[in-house]
Amino acid sequence: MENHFNILVIDDEQVIIDSILKIASLEDVTVDSALNGKIAFEKLATNSYDLIISDIMLPEMDGFQILSRIESMQIDTPVIMTTGYSTIENAVKSLYMGAIDFIPKPFSIDEMISLIHRGTRYGRILKEKKNTGNEILLVPCPAKYFRLGYSCWMNSENDGSVVIGATDFFSKTVEPIKSIELLNVGDVLTQASYCAKFSSNDDVVHQLYSVLSGNIIERNEKIIEQPELVEKDPYFEGWLYRIIPSEFDYEMKKLIPCSSDRS
Repeated sequence: MENHFNILVIDDEQVIIDSILKIASLEDVTVDSALNGKIAFEKLATNSYDLIISDIMLPEMDGFQILSRIESMQIDTPVIMTTGYSTIENAVKSLYMGAIDFIPKPFSIDEMISLIHRGTRYGRILKEKKNTGNEILLVPCPAKYFRLGYSCWMNSENDGSVVIGATDFFSKTVEPIKSIELLNVGDVLTQASYCAKFSSNDDVVHQLYSVLSGNIIERNEKIIEQPELVEKDPYFEGWLYRIIPSEFDYEMKKLIPCSSDRS
């Protein structure tokens, strides 16, 4: 008989599992756990989950191997990666391999609540899409765009600048959006690091990671007054910044072409 849990936590540190369990209890969310990948896949064979939170540094089968196996088995449960060895490379690799987000240890209660909200909501959207066949539940970014995981997109302009913004996936898991906090013109962005904060109506704050590194030369002032633009038109009117990229050729290799979303 299949059991349903909101979250499966895969971590070899019981203290981390207990921490997530306590945070999840504040949100009335159920949690199952596994100390390694072998136990995790045994549980995935008999139970259903809305979200998987997996550590990268695990014995025998690491988090990247778990991501690869989840993809090969066509398990559509969204995955969030976490690690105490936090690097930009680990974050980018996690997102490139299909994780919907990445969180370094130690994490705060607010950071984990944000991920639980967005991760479980995305899991429910995927199930609804699968059950109803409704393809418009999540709108893919335009084919000529590129994205970092499922959170932030970019589009190159003819003048060498790049426009970036939040994907429909990100806005759907945050909405209704109450407010957006942007960085300032002149600030420097780093790929896979914080670039904007979105507050939802339940006052949970969600951080968006930047798709590329670069200098901000313009920001979309309209979305500060009208944050709903990101929900209504995330790929055009709802853009966030125009930047001059600093590591364009190198970082583009780590992005996913949005054209692949239609194959």
